[in-house]
Amino acid sequence: MDHPWFLLILFLNFPIGLLSKETVKATVVVYGAEAVAETDENFVCATIDWWHPSKCSNQCPFGLSYVLNLDTNHPHLAKAIRAFDPLRIRIGGSLQDQVIYGVGNSSVSPCLEFQESENGLFGFSQGCLSMNRWDELNSLFNKTGAIVTFGLNALHGRRQIEGQEWVGAWNSSNARSFIKYTISRGHRIDSWEFGNELCGRGIGAHVGAKQYGEDLIALKAMLDDLYVNNSNKKPSVVAPGGFFDQQWYGELLRVSGPSVVGAISHHIYNLGAGVDPSVIDRILDPSHLGRSAETFRDVQLTVQRHGPWASAWVSEAGGAYNGGSRLFSGTFVDSFWYLDQLGMASVFNTKVYCRQTLVGGNYGLLDTITALLWHRVMGKRVLGVEHGGSPFLRTYAHCSKQKVSINT
Repeated sequence: MDHPWFLLILFLNFPIGLLSKETVKATVVVYGAEAVAETDENFVCATIDWWHPSKCSNQCPFGLSYVLNLDTNHPHLAKAIRAFDPLRIRIGGSLQDQVIYGVGNSSVSPCLEFQESENGLFGFSQGCLSMNRWDELNSLFNKTGAIVTFGLNALHGRRQIEGQEWVGAWNSSNARSFIKYTISRGHRIDSWEFGNELCGRGIGAHVGAKQYGEDLIALKAMLDDLYVNNSNKKPSVVAPGGFFDQQWYGELLRVSGPSVVGAISHHIYNLGAGVDPSVIDRILDPSHLGRSAETFRDVQLTVQRHGPWASAWVSEAGGAYNGGSRLFSGTFVDSFWYLDQLGMASVFNTKVYCRQTLVGGNYGLLDTITALLWHRVMGKRVLGVEHGGSPFLRTYAHCSKQKVSINT
């Protein structure tokens, strides 16, 4: 590297090692000659979810924290976002593919929030995002300097034929009206993500990779058309925002072709259900945490082989699914999982890592020990590092954001 460096070492260790009276020595080697991977400058990201307050999972953790009822004027919220200067925020989640945008001829009237519905996807009806509410959210983003990724409804216009299978082309009319309104108001969107967990086998709904790829081509063409005379940077396309399926993702990239998808996004929930009391055992088990490396590696290889024009993102990761763990997800111990994920994802060229959530559920965690610390000191250039000690010792190395040091 072409300028001086000094070494700052931060070890991620696990409590089991702290309980031992025996001193264990380990040699840590950092390979600082060249970077082995690179993240985006704004790697740390947090989500704002669509889950309605009545989404309970036996604990009702969302309350006043979802897209349609979050207090955008709360001073603590703005202060937390500003601290990152800037923070990348992804708006999305399970109900995003049931959102109608309250603008244009394909909207609904009146524009109502989600309602519980036995026949609806995930037990909810469609919900409507009014343009007044959209303006309020963007007022928060503008005054805090947030970098925004918005998840679009990718089920609009399709029909359900059997089980979770949905077929037919995406109807882009409502999204077009929404994006056109967004541009007219001067709201800056960094990227549009297409769909939520519709890939592979799907969670609540499934769409085939071929159709999905064709719809991404249509979305990219629509964005090119709408932003043609816009002075702001043209947003990129992110997809598919779901659990990684190597064959499905490869087919998606093959069908959509070069320069359509800017980022291939996937989700990580590797700690099991939030209600499971053994979540803490998985957090503190290095062999369990290490299994995520296979997913990160497979995503990286899929992008290299089938879509080298795209980057890899984790657009949602909460550790424990279904609202997180009431006992552990919002506590210090969760940092062992979170920091390890940030380090591991970086090694495999993941550009962005979005934690579920900014606020809400049991996993909202913006603190100086984890997200903010990483954002401020860990630069985008990732270095090789190894040690011969216990597997409970986790080591990751990055060049400093200040360009005069190495952080590990």
